[in-house]
Amino acid sequence: MRTCLASFRPRPRLVAACFLYPLFAAPLLIVGPAGAQEGLSGWPAGADGSPAATAQKPVDPPQSAPRWTFSAETIVLGRTGGVNQPLVGLLPGGMQFDTTKSAAALAAGAFNSNQFWQGFSAGPKVSVTYHDPSGVGVEFSYFNIFTQSATKTVGPTGPPDTADWLVMYAPGAFWQTQDFPYQGMAWKDSTNLYSAEATGRLDLSPRVTVLGGLRWLQLNDTLVGWLTPADRNAPSWKTPCLMATSPSSSCTLSGVSSTDAASPYPPFWTAKTQNNLYGGQIGVDAKLLELGRFSIDGLIKAGLFDNNATQSALVSMAKKLYPTQAATNAAAFVGEAELQLKYQLAKGLAFKLGYEALWLDGVALAPGQIRETYTTGPPQAVTARALGVNTGSNALFQGATLGLESSF
Repeated sequence: MRTCLASFRPRPRLVAACFLYPLFAAPLLIVGPAGAQEGLSGWPAGADGSPAATAQKPVDPPQSAPRWTFSAETIVLGRTGGVNQPLVGLLPGGMQFDTTKSAAALAAGAFNSNQFWQGFSAGPKVSVTYHDPSGVGVEFSYFNIFTQSATKTVGPTGPPDTADWLVMYAPGAFWQTQDFPYQGMAWKDSTNLYSAEATGRLDLSPRVTVLGGLRWLQLNDTLVGWLTPADRNAPSWKTPCLMATSPSSSCTLSGVSSTDAASPYPPFWTAKTQNNLYGGQIGVDAKLLELGRFSIDGLIKAGLFDNNATQSALVSMAKKLYPTQAATNAAAFVGEAELQLKYQLAKGLAFKLGYEALWLDGVALAPGQIRETYTTGPPQAVTARALGVNTGSNALFQGATLGLESSF
């Protein structure tokens, strides 16, 4: 064997033979002595000292492999990836209110949707697997992660006399600023995920199993924008500023004022998306290492899916809400990888600790629908209209799993 290892670089075929030879030779080494012993035991004792026949010790019947496996785990995942959508821009506070509309697209970026970090959220993960002695099996599994969210507030940027305009815009007539200098602009993005699958299993060897089956995933995403703190006075000053025939100092951010009582105003933008992915996937499940009670398993799956995606928006213009929605079907890709450490606590009972990553490509996320929502305003009728569904986003969920597995 030392000669084989020393020849690794110049003779890879020789190295392969060195490792394959013990695999083929091992059964012969095991069967050979046993057969020899069996042959000797059949000879009667003779005068030349040949061994006498002895009674064979009963052989224990082989234990059958477990037919069923149940797994119950806690899964903890965090999401990365998203949409590059500006949500808050900055314009000089001394700018006239009516000119912030035309300048909104040129505002200095203060916050972008891809800067959200939602952290981690947990949920249940369960599976049941049937193993047939022929090497064929079937598995049913389900998991979900409960809603994870992140909130970001920008501003106010300084004292009332020097504060900047906080501005958000969308295609068409819509644009939003804060109503008064003391306010900030807040955004919240929330996500949850569900998965269920039925998988056929075929053992190629005691260590390698190929997988193939059907899967459903649902990814929901919600984006909400609002002003904080709430208005203390009604922003009625905005209408005369839009209609002003000449610039007025009261139409800058530091000059605004109002004495009317404020009403409880709704968020100025709410967008929701739902992705229902239906498709098939294939994969491989392999035992990478086994050492006493410890073992390490690896799994990888990938598939193509039909994404039935919907988006809905609720847009506030002049403090009134205008709803719109759209739906589409688009192709999506899902890939999953898992690495799992198992420790046998007792016969048929194992503790599991793992890493999991799930990649979804071709999905609709809420921030991506802002550019798909078109608004009109005076002198036309005030409306909001969904142009379609943006399914060009991706999301990576990754984290840990922890639980128990029972086999019998």
